[in-house]
Amino acid sequence: MPVPGTSPVKRNTLRQQIADALCDEVLAGRLPAGRQFTVKEMADHYGVSATPVREALLDLCSQGLLDVEEHRGFKVHEFTIKDFRHMVDARNMVVEGLFRHAVEQTLNTMNPQSLASVRRRAEAAERAARGGDLDILIGYDLRFWREICGLVGNPYITDFLQRLRMQTWVFTVPYLRRVPDLRGELWAGHCELTAAVTRGDPKTSERLISAYNAHFRALIERLVTDAP
Repeated sequence: MPVPGTSPVKRNTLRQQIADALCDEVLAGRLPAGRQFTVKEMADHYGVSATPVREALLDLCSQGLLDVEEHRGFKVHEFTIKDFRHMVDARNMVVEGLFRHAVEQTLNTMNPQSLASVRRRAEAAERAARGGDLDILIGYDLRFWREICGLVGNPYITDFLQRLRMQTWVFTVPYLRRVPDLRGELWAGHCELTAAVTRGDPKTSERLISAYNAHFRALIERLVTDAP
């Protein structure tokens, strides 16, 4: 099954490469919600054996992005607006709690190299958000939140939040792509949040995170309501 916009993957670390490529296709809308496919179709497309493809697909199932269909293969999971609301509420509670309890201790344990990386991600994500460049924003936004949560939290919470963020992007991207010009529509407080975290300011960090989630939810609620 040809998938537009992709190229064959190399044969090293195939499992992860295939999983990453499929995530990109879902986020790009080339594998839309509800799309069905088989292991053989994907193996033929990428020119690899079925085993790494099946492993990659099962990895994406464990992340909630795909569903297994008995005797039929796999399907891109269909999230609802109710799912979206629950995901935003869940990540808001977890992130606010994480930052409330950990930001003040961050300065004592902060790795300068990790901090520099977070600042680079923040700057890149903010530029993409201000410019309305959704494709660039998604990648940098996911990396930014993973790294900044990694500064102040434990890896289990970071992985949980990353899964929620990926799921929310999968649901929201089709609606965002309907907006002709996203400039001025997307949250662009990445650098301000980074500054608050690095100076050990939990109140400002919590305020910015709450503003981000409120902004994101209001935008998507409006787009879903306006959708034909």
